[in-house]
Amino acid sequence: MLEPAPHPSSQAATPDYGGLVQFLVKPFLEQPDSLRVDCEVSHGKAKVWVRVAFEGADKGRVFGRGGRNIQAIRTVLEAAAHAAGYSAHLDVYGSQPHGRQEDTEHEPPREKSSPRRSPGPPSPRPRPQ
Repeated sequence: MLEPAPHPSSQAATPDYGGLVQFLVKPFLEQPDSLRVDCEVSHGKAKVWVRVAFEGADKGRVFGRGGRNIQAIRTVLEAAAHAAGYSAHLDVYGSQPHGRQEDTEHEPPREKSSPRRSPGPPSPRPRPQ
């Protein structure tokens, strides 16, 4: 019979957050050797901070259209941290604080507007006499 898996936060090993971020970011870089990753784990607060730096020319590819790539990387990092009972935060060196730059790396989800209605048949206009 199968034994239940232990609760993730009770596991002694902490995931390699820095290695995970390197694995996710390197494919986007023309110069993978320029990637620098710094990871700080606060066991007392159950938080993880990961900071990445790379050549500015690669920023567009790493962030992706509308910040989709960097948001996907953040989502994977946050999921790995959550599975271990932590919360995670990813900072990209050279970018402004998360969600506070003109060319935003992450745009807040837009509210869905009601579908546009077609104008329908034109209403008859009174003819001038």
